[in-house]
Amino acid sequence: MEEFDFLVIGSGSGLDVANVAANQGQSVAVVEKGRLGGTCLNRGCIPSKMLLYHADIVETIERAEEFGISGEVTDVAFEDIVRQVNDEVHGNAASIRDGLESSPQHHLFEGEARFVDERTVEVTSGEDDGARLRADTVLIAAGSRPWIPGVEGIEDVDYLTSKQALQLVEPPDHLVVVGGGYIAAELGHFFGTFGSDVTIIGRRPNLLPSADEEVAEAFTEGYAERFDVYTGHEVIAASESDGDITVNARTYPRKQGEDPDETLSVTGDELLVATGRTPNSDTLNLDAAGVETDADGFVETDEYLRTTADGVWALGDIVGEYLLKHNANHEAQTVARNVFGDERRPIDYTAIPFAVFGSPEVAGVGAHEEALRAADREYATNTYRYEDTARGDAMHAEGFVKVLVDLEGEILGCHIIGPDASSLIQEVVVAMKAGTGTVQDVRESVHVHPALPEVVQRAFTGRFSPGGGSQHEHHHD
Repeated sequence: MEEFDFLVIGSGSGLDVANVAANQGQSVAVVEKGRLGGTCLNRGCIPSKMLLYHADIVETIERAEEFGISGEVTDVAFEDIVRQVNDEVHGNAASIRDGLESSPQHHLFEGEARFVDERTVEVTSGEDDGARLRADTVLIAAGSRPWIPGVEGIEDVDYLTSKQALQLVEPPDHLVVVGGGYIAAELGHFFGTFGSDVTIIGRRPNLLPSADEEVAEAFTEGYAERFDVYTGHEVIAASESDGDITVNARTYPRKQGEDPDETLSVTGDELLVATGRTPNSDTLNLDAAGVETDADGFVETDEYLRTTADGVWALGDIVGEYLLKHNANHEAQTVARNVFGDERRPIDYTAIPFAVFGSPEVAGVGAHEEALRAADREYATNTYRYEDTARGDAMHAEGFVKVLVDLEGEILGCHIIGPDASSLIQEVVVAMKAGTGTVQDVRESVHVHPALPEVVQRAFTGRFSPGGGSQHEHHHD
């Protein structure tokens, strides 16, 4: 049995807390079964966004004629692009390893962690198979993995998850995507831009079902112009023959008495399963530690991110609040403050934004209009289009900014579809988090003219229309 002051399971955002412990002179154990750096660095946001930027470059060149400029993509070194991105990612992971191995405070254990009791972990598999570690404080930051639906025949099909898709050295001729969320949207855009025929099959009425409904509808319409998009369908079977994969689907939800026969059959040379993620809690033997999970397997935590076991904390995807890297980093700051600081403070999930790097980009923060309606909330809303600003017109940009406020002018949510949405949302996040959280924060700030952020300013400056429980005329002019 090896004793430590601090032990972290997972080497993503949990390392931020481990480094705080090490800087305070504590002995730190890190247990990791894969490459160091976690999902984001190795098989998530970092490689995907690096690859997607190449797609954006191609798309820009292909649109050049709109602006009276002759441009043509004559050759793409696709394999070189993918290898360069993956080499850089692997180099970053190796750099993290070098840092841990050169630190006298950190001790790296390679393998899968399983709890033996409340704060004792056994390492199984890997180079340190059989090692037993105990610590005064344990942090569970073991992340999540792709969720694979129980589709008939799927276990006999050589399908891709996002991890394998990011490593393909040539684009498929025809990529079939099961799922309609952000992974489907981003990878569909990437491979479609580089020449793949793309078919997307999703169960919900629109792609990006976690986005505001109006934004999701506009996004789905745009993708339907580029790809074969079948929303409102669930995949019920998959099979492979001679290198081709066939997917059968039917309308969803299926009405009572409806013909159960498949209503859709699609065949491609690659199948990407992008149906969501599931927490890695089932690999940790949490019962032995007294750590409780919810019905979906996410670790239960209190407002300080403590689990139900004394001295055991959790953060990131495995907590399930927001499966986003920037949220995991935010939770890491909270855990570090609460474990090592003088005063505990609850986690603040105010204004956690999200972004989807498809084409067009989508970003949002706060409440969706359909949620406000369902709660019978009184609110007001305004929308402003990109093309109605000088910069947006110059860019031939399409899209809009949608703002939701309460009847006192407090910002409830903001949702954007269009160029640079991931950047434009940030001033709304700052207004909600660091400002007064009202329309005045954005409206009264001086915006550069003519620049794209004006579309946000004008969405906050225009005439708001009442919605939800309010039937009264209420404007924020």
